[in-house]
Amino acid sequence: MPLRLPHKLPAIDILKRENIFVMDEHRAHKQDIRPLRIVILNLMPLKVTTETDLIRLLSNTPLQIDIRFMKLKSHTPKNTPIEHMMMFYKDFDTISKDNYDGMIITGAPIETLKFEDVEYWGEMKTIFDWAHTHVTSTMYICWAAQAGLYYYYGIPKYPLAKKMFGIFPTRPLRPKLPIFRGFDDVFCMPQSRHTEVRRSDIEKVHDLSIIAESPESGVSMVMARNGRDIFVTGHLEYAPETLDNEYRRDKDIRDDVGIPCHYYVDDDPSKGIRVTWRAHANLLFANWINYYVYQKTPYDINKIK
Repeated sequence: MPLRLPHKLPAIDILKRENIFVMDEHRAHKQDIRPLRIVILNLMPLKVTTETDLIRLLSNTPLQIDIRFMKLKSHTPKNTPIEHMMMFYKDFDTISKDNYDGMIITGAPIETLKFEDVEYWGEMKTIFDWAHTHVTSTMYICWAAQAGLYYYYGIPKYPLAKKMFGIFPTRPLRPKLPIFRGFDDVFCMPQSRHTEVRRSDIEKVHDLSIIAESPESGVSMVMARNGRDIFVTGHLEYAPETLDNEYRRDKDIRDDVGIPCHYYVDDDPSKGIRVTWRAHANLLFANWINYYVYQKTPYDINKIK
C-alpha cells in the first residue's frame, strides 16, 4: 500500500521519480482502509530533505500510512519557507487533540546546548509527556534520542573531543528482537554528532535496554517500554549524499573538519560514496512499523493510552 501524504508535498514528486509508489490524500480517501497514523516532529533545518528521507523509508511496507507533520510554536525555522510550513505542518496544539499509532522525532542541530537552554525545551517536554499517552510507539533520532533519554530517565549527554562523523559498524545486542528481524550480525549506521550518551549511565536504569552498540561510536540504540520508545543515536534515514554535503559545507567554513569515517571509497572523497546502510535502514523502519506499531496499536485509535 502507498503512503497518504499531504496534497502537493514536494517529496511526492521526488519519490515518484525514484519509482516509489505514493499517493496524496485526495486519492487515498477512496480506499476503504483504516490507515496507520504517523506524526513526524521534524526539527531538522532542511525540512524537505528530511521529509523525503523519512517518507522514502516509511514507504517500504504493505500498509497504508497516513503521515502528518508537526511544528513547534516556540521556534520558527530559518531554512524553510514559511509557506511550506503553513501548508504542510500543524502546531502541536492541533496535533495533540488526536491519538497516533506512531511518531518520529528527528534530530536537531543544537546538541552542544544544554537541554534547558534550548529555546523550545519547554514545548518539547510537553510533547514528550503527550507521546507517552497518545502514541503507540515513538522513534527518537539523534538529538531527540538524547533529549528523550534525558527527560524521561535523567541520562546525561557528554561532549566529544572530536565529532562522531561517518558510517560505523554496529552490532545488535538482542538480535532476536523483532526490530532486528532480517538484520545481519553487523550493520552500518551513519552518525553525525558532537555529543554522546554512555553505557555506564544507561545500565543504571532498569527500564532501559541497550539493544545495539558500535565499538567505535558507542551506544547506538536503546529501547524502553517494550518498544513503545526506541532511541536511535544515529541517522539510518540519511540519503547517500547527506554526509558528503555536510562535509563539504563544513570544510569550507572551518579548518578542523575530518573526512567522515568509512564513507568514501578508499576514504577518498574524489572516488565517491560507498553506500553500506540503505538495506538495514529499510529493514529498521519496516520492522518498527510492522512489529511495534501495526501489531501493537488498537484498531480503535482512541483506545491508545
